[in-house]
Amino acid sequence: MNSHLLDAGTKGFNYSNNIRKISKMSYDRFVDDRLLTSRDVLNKKQIKMKLIDIDESARDFSQRFGNRILVRKVLLTIKQTDTEEIEEKELDVEELEKRVMKERLFSSSNRWISKHEIKNGYIVASKHLDLLASAIALDIIQF
Repeated sequence: MNSHLLDAGTKGFNYSNNIRKISKMSYDRFVDDRLLTSRDVLNKKQIKMKLIDIDESARDFSQRFGNRILVRKVLLTIKQTDTEEIEEKELDVEELEKRVMKERLFSSSNRWISKHEIKNGYIVASKHLDLLASAIALDIIQF
């Protein structure tokens, strides 16, 4: 690499005195908050889902989707962006799915999640709608 190009604008500047110690984190462990937060259309509500419980006895025999787990419970954090009010709800996704199947004969929720879609205990925003489908159908959660 051309080191003279890198040092061109740094003459007379001492980096060692001006840089504080920064804790290093690997790129794999770094998770951007935007990846974990889903929003409604008008950006009035922000949602984060923390994984609480999984079904360890469930086995996914389909190799097509990779290594997946079956979600039982999640902690739903809903933030009102205009009032900064935060509401937390614990949802038993398994129980909601059973209730929907009993009342409506089918369920549109998919509780299977890839292990790569869980970051620091939180579920990636792209899977929120899959897990919340039964709760939305039963009007437990309204947007």
